[in-house]
Amino acid sequence: MRKRQFTRRTFIKGAGLVAVAAAGRIGIPGKIAEASSKEHKVPHSSGTEAPKLKAPANACDCHLHIYDERFPPPGPVARLVKGAGVEQYRLLQKRIGTTRAVIVTPSAYATANAVTVDGISQLGLANARGVAVVRTEVTDAELKKMADGGIRGIRFTLFDPKTAVTSFEMIEPLAKRANDLGWHVQLHFRGDQIVEREDLLKRIAAPIVFDHMGRIPQPAGVKHPAFQIICRLIDKGRTWVKLSGVYQDTKVGPPTYADTTELARAYLKAAPERMVWGSDWPHPTEREHKPNDAVLFDLLTEWAPDEALRKKVLVENPAVLYGFSNR
Repeated sequence: MRKRQFTRRTFIKGAGLVAVAAAGRIGIPGKIAEASSKEHKVPHSSGTEAPKLKAPANACDCHLHIYDERFPPPGPVARLVKGAGVEQYRLLQKRIGTTRAVIVTPSAYATANAVTVDGISQLGLANARGVAVVRTEVTDAELKKMADGGIRGIRFTLFDPKTAVTSFEMIEPLAKRANDLGWHVQLHFRGDQIVEREDLLKRIAAPIVFDHMGRIPQPAGVKHPAFQIICRLIDKGRTWVKLSGVYQDTKVGPPTYADTTELARAYLKAAPERMVWGSDWPHPTEREHKPNDAVLFDLLTEWAPDEALRKKVLVENPAVLYGFSNR
C-alpha cells in the first residue's frame, strides 16, 4: 500500500480548508461578519443584527416617520429628529427586509405634510403611502393633491390635547371628507380617551385605524374597557389596529414585551384581517434609548406563529388598507 506524502504545503492547505469549514459551521468568517454588521447599522435603532424572521415579499412597515432638514418644521426645532430621512430609513428596510412603507407626518411638522409627500415620492408610489395631518380649513384641492401624492389617511394625535394641532371637534367633519376620498382616519388616543369618546367613535363616517394598539395601558391590557370598545368597532367592519409602538405602554419591557405580546395576540385572535404592523422608526418618543428593530420585528413570531397569518399582517392587510397592488 502506498503511503500518502504530507508536505508542509499540503498541511497548510488542509488546515485552511478545515478553518473555512469550521467558520461556516459557527458563523460567517470574520471580515464578512464585520461587513454584515456594518451594513445593518441603522440610525435611531440599537443592535446591528438582522431579525431571525424572514420578511415575506412585499412586506409593509405601516408606521414610520420621515424628518428632512430640507423641510423646516413650523414648530420647535427641538422636536425634530436629525438623521432620519429616507436614505437612513432605507437602511432599516435593508435590515428587516420590508419593501413597502407608510409614512406618517410626525408631530414636529404639525400640518406641514410636504415632508411626507416627498418621502413617498423618494420611495416610489408603487411601494409607499402616507398619512397626513390637516385641519378643517384644508381645501378640497389640497386634499386632492395629497391623494395624488400617495396620502391615504388623516391622523389625529390627541394623546396630549395641550400640544395637539388638531382637536376632537375636527374629527367628524374631516372624517366625512376623508371617506369621500376613500381614506381612513388614524387616531392616536390614550386608552381612557377611547372610553370617554366612545360615542364619537361610533359616529365617525370613515374607516378607523387605531395607532399603537390603541395605547391600552398596562398592566390592565385586555381587561381595560378600551380594548373591548376597539373590538366592538372592529366587529362593525371598518376598524383596523396598528401593531406598533410596543415600548410605549409596556411595563415589562424588552426583549419580550410580554404584556404587549398578550395584547397583540388578543387583537390577532379577534380580527386577523384587520391588523397591520409598524416599526414606528425613528422612535421619536424614545429619545435616550432606542429599541432594537430586529427584536421588534421578531415579536411577530410570538404574536403570529403561523406563517400565513404573518403574511396577512405584513402583506395582504396593508394592500387592502392602503391600496397596494396584490401582485
